[in-house]
Amino acid sequence: MKLRNSPSSCPWLWRSLPCPRAELRLDLVLSSGQTFRWWESSPGAWTGVLGGRVWTLRQDRGRLWYTVYGEEQEQEQEQDGCPAKAAQPDSAELDQILRDFFQLDVGLPALYRAWGAADPLFHKVAKDFPGVRVLRQDPVECLLSFICTSNNHISRITAMIERLCRAFGRRLCCLDTRPVHAFPSLSALAGADAEARLRELGFGYRAKFVSGSARALAEGLGAEGLCRLRAVPYAEARRVLCTLPGVGGKVADCVCLMALDKAEAVPVDTHVWHIARQRYGVTVGGRSLTPRTHQEIGDFFRGLWGPRAGWAQAVLFCADLRKGQEPAGSWDRGRGRGCCEDKPP
Repeated sequence: MKLRNSPSSCPWLWRSLPCPRAELRLDLVLSSGQTFRWWESSPGAWTGVLGGRVWTLRQDRGRLWYTVYGEEQEQEQEQDGCPAKAAQPDSAELDQILRDFFQLDVGLPALYRAWGAADPLFHKVAKDFPGVRVLRQDPVECLLSFICTSNNHISRITAMIERLCRAFGRRLCCLDTRPVHAFPSLSALAGADAEARLRELGFGYRAKFVSGSARALAEGLGAEGLCRLRAVPYAEARRVLCTLPGVGGKVADCVCLMALDKAEAVPVDTHVWHIARQRYGVTVGGRSLTPRTHQEIGDFFRGLWGPRAGWAQAVLFCADLRKGQEPAGSWDRGRGRGCCEDKPP
């Protein structure tokens, strides 16, 4: 199947919705360690998997453009590489999937103004990074992906998740020469041989945590129960997540923020700890990042930025990642969230 990188490729298969860059910057949001399933397939075009479908997105003149690829068995190719028939779902359904994923019902410029008014440092940094918002991801995919982030960096995590999907996920299509797979089901990752296969794929000690959490969910909450944590208070959702293998406070907060609608969750690792101490003068904890220190730093930022503190932190994280302003020794440029906490025993 031919990759479509702009509306000039099969224009009848592209749709769009209003979305100014002040509300969303694809290049910042999809490459900053929130999700690991999107790649820049050509300059300005981002291709990835969302809701069991393969999409290409791009922005132009205040609109978010998208095209969705059908599964291989559904497509009959014309000579120009475009499908002979469009097998896409209703455009209203597709619009809603994107609105939900990017949480476009949340007005970002007003939040930037409020955070900037409360925090001069945020105001100084964020003016160069508009459109950074928190994604609303599938809870299972988000959880199992972030278990892979401990002591890791974005490019390596992305490659691991790609191998995971190719080995355990259903093949959706092949774009040019690149096969694209769905994220694996819990049952696929809970199998008796899953841990051994993950080790063969280079997951190391993380293999037992990925397969163990998949098994715990399959035998307990299930995917539906995990999704229902969106309706419980933040502290309860975090507590439940921390009972799963390989999930500490940092991973739990990432999942709470990026999949379970807990906008107040502030993922804290040594990078955020250094920011709190060196840039904000916060004096909490001792020489190590304990659960108490984690809570106190989160409470500080919630007091400063309000009920969407996790969103504000995502902006500063993205700015540091792009500008290379990380404190020396605490964060390697390009590293993903979670690389400094929830370490193996």
